Amino acid sequence: MRACRKLGVAFTAVYTAEDAASGHVRLAREEGGEKSLFRVSSYHDANELMAVADEAGCTAVHPGYGFFAEDFRFARRVTKRDRKLTFIGPSWKIIRELGDKINTKRLARSLGVPTVPGSDRPIYDEMEAERIAKSVFEFQEQQGIQRPLVLVKASAGGGGMGIEEVYDPDQFRSVYRRIRNYALRQFKDEGVLIEQRITDFNHLEVQIVSDRSGTNPVHFGTRNCSIQSTGLQKRIEVAPGFAPDELEYTFNAGRVLTDIVDYSLTMARKVGYDNVGTWEWIVTRKGDPFLMEVNTRIQVENGVSARISRVRGKEGVDLIAEQIRIGLGQPLGYTQAEIASEGVGIEYRLIAEDPDNNFTPWVGRIEHFQWKDQPWLAMLTHVPRNEPYEIPTEFDPNLALAIIWGKDLEEAKARGLEFLDSLRLEGQNGAGDPLKSNVGFLKANTGRILRF
Repeated sequence: MRACRKLGVAFTAVYTAEDAASGHVRLAREEGGEKSLFRVSSYHDANELMAVADEAGCTAVHPGYGFFAEDFRFARRVTKRDRKLTFIGPSWKIIRELGDKINTKRLARSLGVPTVPGSDRPIYDEMEAERIAKSVFEFQEQQGIQRPLVLVKASAGGGGMGIEEVYDPDQFRSVYRRIRNYALRQFKDEGVLIEQRITDFNHLEVQIVSDRSGTNPVHFGTRNCSIQSTGLQKRIEVAPGFAPDELEYTFNAGRVLTDIVDYSLTMARKVGYDNVGTWEWIVTRKGDPFLMEVNTRIQVENGVSARISRVRGKEGVDLIAEQIRIGLGQPLGYTQAEIASEGVGIEYRLIAEDPDNNFTPWVGRIEHFQWKDQPWLAMLTHVPRNEPYEIPTEFDPNLALAIIWGKDLEEAKARGLEFLDSLRLEGQNGAGDPLKSNVGFLKANTGRILRF
């Protein structure tokens, strides 16, 4: 909504009953005019969303960070219905092509882009799956890996969903069946991928932006998202992805960053990528990069890349606004040579959860949520700052994104700890137990940011 205001574009927002106290509802009422806010029964009901779009007279749909953001069927419906709308995201054909991990892996391999070892297509046959798993186990044993394991994941999944690790070959069959059944229920596709699980790695991303011509993709640098929960959910994101001028690595970190950017742009050009997207990478301790997947959407962590980015020397890049602007058909308007980065950005995901108990979500009421405003801090939150807020149980208990900037890594880390130390986040559940959050986890892991 803020990006729309910057662009002078009218907006309509939706919310559910569970989200009635969310900050975005208040903002819509304050910033929008008539028909700026509609209540829906579910964010997953495409029919209801289309009805809202028609009633409000919308001309475009922004799918957000999740829900329908990578659903090519939804994107296709938006653009091909009788009252056509613009889908703010890549074209549905590109979402279909790159949203399939198998197609992505095949495309990457055809272009000489390194990918994670394992199957290069969905496996539906149990015996074939067992043969592939056996070969991956044997390969790791040959490499001297002490405790080899296989990664089993839903081919149509994403965001850490539908993934399990198997250490015991005798347990593979039951895990395969469980993931296959989960994939069928959740994604309507029981295809399963069998991959080598690289356990000692850093998780890097490349931020790509391209206009509707699909001919001139540019990048807004790299991010490191290696500090995660036990469920492989990101908790701290840092831009750029390594700090070769400040930290020592056992490999040429600068070269790795250059390589993954070049590989990502090569793929973007090949498919004619025409909006915002992220290429996700694994980098091993030896410095070998492997493409993991492509996210054909704007990601939650886009703000930390935007924070360190400059276009023609000007601060204040807004990648959401760029996504909307080029999604509506405007040309990119600048070249890679006109994009630069300055400093280091850290993004903390503040979540009501118990890191000491497998990051179990915490349910209850927030009574105090306050922080000290700083010129180097941006807080993005839907939680009211000075009034109680009941955390909805229908959604993950994400509370805020805190984006910190520093002129270098050490300053960014020092400022990050200053923010976390000054943060007041208090509440209790129905039994009177105090609020649990990941603030302590974020503090404890700030010291190892960008260290392998």
